[in-house]
Amino acid sequence: MLKDALGAWRGSEEELNRQIDADPQNADAWCSRAGVRNAAGDRSGALSDLSMAIRLGLRFREKITAWGNRGMIRIETGDYDGAIEDFSAIIEARPRKSIMKTALTQRALAREKLGDMEGGAADRRLACILSPDLNKQTTEQ
Repeated sequence: MLKDALGAWRGSEEELNRQIDADPQNADAWCSRAGVRNAAGDRSGALSDLSMAIRLGLRFREKITAWGNRGMIRIETGDYDGAIEDFSAIIEARPRKSIMKTALTQRALAREKLGDMEGGAADRRLACILSPDLNKQTTEQ
């Protein structure tokens, strides 16, 4: 949304609130409001909206995006178990390789934050198999 790019979060959230009030089953509106809330720093509101959107049902691509966004917020807020659930859901859905690689890498990070170094290493190995260029980048750093 242009308003989001210009920083008019409140207006956009108000518009989305009206859409949700008019049609509480509109999963796309819940997802959109989550993005607005997250950009405004309302992580709790964004998590709640993403969870509602996922429960209501989204198309495949939007569901993958919602899981990914919720997983990233969960990592930011220290909910590593929740992040692992979200990235695992993406992996189980089998999206295209670049998204799988990202989900595996993020799940590895969450696992490592919980002290599961073996699980993190396994996810990183799978990510490297999906994208050999990732292995080249990590050895060059």
